[in-house]
Amino acid sequence: MGPSDPEIFLSLEHVNVARGENVVLHDINLSVRKGEHIAILGPNGCGKSTLIKTMTCECYPIATPETRVSIFGRERWDLTELKKRLGVVSAELPGKPTLGISGREAVLTGFFSSSTIWPNLTVTSEMRDRAEEVLGIVDAMGIAEKPVGEMSAGQQRRVMIGRALAASSEMLLLDEPSNALDLSAQRDLRELLRGLAQQGTGILLITHHIADILPEIDRVLMMREGRIVADGLKTELLTAGRLSELFGTDVRLSEREGFYHAW
Repeated sequence: MGPSDPEIFLSLEHVNVARGENVVLHDINLSVRKGEHIAILGPNGCGKSTLIKTMTCECYPIATPETRVSIFGRERWDLTELKKRLGVVSAELPGKPTLGISGREAVLTGFFSSSTIWPNLTVTSEMRDRAEEVLGIVDAMGIAEKPVGEMSAGQQRRVMIGRALAASSEMLLLDEPSNALDLSAQRDLRELLRGLAQQGTGILLITHHIADILPEIDRVLMMREGRIVADGLKTELLTAGRLSELFGTDVRLSEREGFYHAW
């Protein structure tokens, strides 16, 4: 099965990535199928976010003869076009331009990969219909007219997921999605993501919180010091011993109703 397989979302071969003067990803080899549910787990600073940025072409690999990057079967992309097929939800809450617009408008910005609806952007009736559909999917109809800046962190995250789904629901990439959320908002977020996974949306979740790993996620990648050190079934990798080694501390683990908890 090669990178041109239509069922492959991502293929990385011998990928090294530098940020400034430092190489932060080392010899990454990874294949992800469309519709897969994957968690990328590792301590802060291990390269998880840089890996996401490599997938979205925000970071480029060091050019070597053996390096290959293929996304949706293609090695070259117009970034605007690629963003319409990838739903990306960053760890940061919305920036200043987005805070002044409504939840509905924030979802519509997903069609343009913009921070607000700038005057030169044309919103079609088809886009508006899709935005209404997405607002329903993420259970945000009640905050559709609310300014993003007046929403709670949990509501903002819900709308940002809607924004990511607006143009496409093929793959959803989430970078530490539970950051800044209280316990109630974390639970709501996980239930939302579970529903999307069950409907067939591919989910690639970056986290260092074990509790973020949904029951629907069955594959786990472990990263340390810029390398993928393990890639396999959740049931095989989410053990106290493997997690203790990964995070460099004694970890105890329990499982309840498909969710894992570590302390």
